Amino acid sequence: MHELSIATSILKTAENEVEKIKGKNVAEIFLEIGKISGVEIPSLDFVWDSCMKNTVLEKAKVQITEPEGFARCAECNHEFKISKIYDSCEKCGSPFKEIITGQEMKIKKLIIRQ
Repeated sequence: MHELSIATSILKTAENEVEKIKGKNVAEIFLEIGKISGVEIPSLDFVWDSCMKNTVLEKAKVQITEPEGFARCAECNHEFKISKIYDSCEKCGSPFKEIITGQEMKIKKLIIRQ
């Protein structure tokens, strides 16, 4: 379950940001986790509370957006929606592509209490 290591990484980043500005804790955190990032949101939710107990994120409201997966075909330059990283181009069938969106895994914003 790599969601636990993701949660702890998010926590470490939040702690660093709170410390930087001498804040108290995080009121709200905005995460962007792409649909083809490999992160299982229910698994992240499962570990979140126990991982964040007695930390700066314990009482934070969590907002998660999940961008769809989109790719650009390397053969015909067609842009298309993908649900798996190995999906082929819907226009020409080529498996070669550049993934444009959907693999994001980032903290977009923290609202820190002073």
